[in-house]
Amino acid sequence: MSGPLPRLLAIMGSGETSPTMVKTHRALLARLGPPPVPAVVLDTPFGFQANADDLTARAVEYFRASVGQELGVAELRALGGDALAYETVLTRIRQARYVFSGPGSPSYALRQWKDSSVPSALAEKLRPGGPGGCICFASAAALTLGVSTVPVYEIYKVGEEPHWLDGLNLLAEAGLKAAVIPHYDNAEGGTHDTRFCYLGERHLARMEEELAEDAFVLGVDEHTALVLDLNDGIATVAGLGTVTVRSRGSSSSIPSGSALDIPELVGMARPPAQRARPATAGEGTARTATPEALASSLLEVVRRTTAAFDAALAARDVAAAVRAMLELDEAVVAWSADTLQSDEPDQARGALRSMIVRLGDVARVGARDPADAVAPFVEILLQQRASARQGKRYADADLIRDRLVALGVEVNDSPEGTTWRLVTSTSTPSAPAPIV
Repeated sequence: MSGPLPRLLAIMGSGETSPTMVKTHRALLARLGPPPVPAVVLDTPFGFQANADDLTARAVEYFRASVGQELGVAELRALGGDALAYETVLTRIRQARYVFSGPGSPSYALRQWKDSSVPSALAEKLRPGGPGGCICFASAAALTLGVSTVPVYEIYKVGEEPHWLDGLNLLAEAGLKAAVIPHYDNAEGGTHDTRFCYLGERHLARMEEELAEDAFVLGVDEHTALVLDLNDGIATVAGLGTVTVRSRGSSSSIPSGSALDIPELVGMARPPAQRARPATAGEGTARTATPEALASSLLEVVRRTTAAFDAALAARDVAAAVRAMLELDEAVVAWSADTLQSDEPDQARGALRSMIVRLGDVARVGARDPADAVAPFVEILLQQRASARQGKRYADADLIRDRLVALGVEVNDSPEGTTWRLVTSTSTPSAPAPIV
């Protein structure tokens, strides 16, 4: 790639290894030169988890299979130990054009990074005159990017009083003094408020008062990305949701597909009276890109395929029902690499299992011996035939038998009585029909 690399900071609210972010990852990587682009996953945020190796492998497989990008590993799960291993991680970060980090614990990541050279190695890519590249942080890692960081687990799970931790403040390289809050539109709580990365309005409002006077909250919805181009000074929003600039309870939203100058984003955090006059048509530098069709979230796929499955069953269209099941199965597989800690995959698998059970019920009904379905009608005709024979109306009896044979019903008379069977059925002969 001729010329300097762009300086990009991408913040993803969630879904960083889901189908919704594939297009964004590809677009960012395409700006970093022809392949192969040196790229690594920084595993620190989930380094304390027992399944850390599995999460790393899933991220690597997601980038390889879905994004078309080979991903190296910058393994820094805890400081200390082998000095060579530590320097190797720093070298991989510095050489990479794309540094990706995602779920886990922001407080754990900060504890490992604060006394290391990782923050400076990352910030170097974003500074004028530096090597350039893209820092793509999502979920827990995204929480560390601002001047202050929410310790999510400690507040939401442990019950500590709401408080801030000092963040990496990489946003300062873009001229932003903000606290990043991913999962901004989270709704997993159902009956309780889990918006704002599980803080809820009550906790966020309280914590907002403790931010520096000139700092604001930068909220990024789930399955949404804010991309800051530090060379061009442009902020763009991609994905399914919005980006929110919030200051002291006052919020402004930037929808997906939008692009604006970074200073305008900063201006949105000022009190309304201090904001610049809105540009009229033909004025100003704000831009809005044409929104593109976005990939559906996993739950949207569940809703769509469930509706299609229901309609197929109502129409007794087994092929259409199977197609809906296969589409949902493909979505579950596609989303299996997503490291987002939510119950969406479980809901999707539950919906698929329900479809299997319901289709099995239909199959059991449809798998009945056809003789069972026609037996009442055949036996009525045989009773009429028996009556004709007793009345010596043999022509009528023979006509009934001939018509039954033409319909695939074989009639057999014996001293023990009359039996019948469908010539296409594998059923055993029926019990003798009573002759009246």
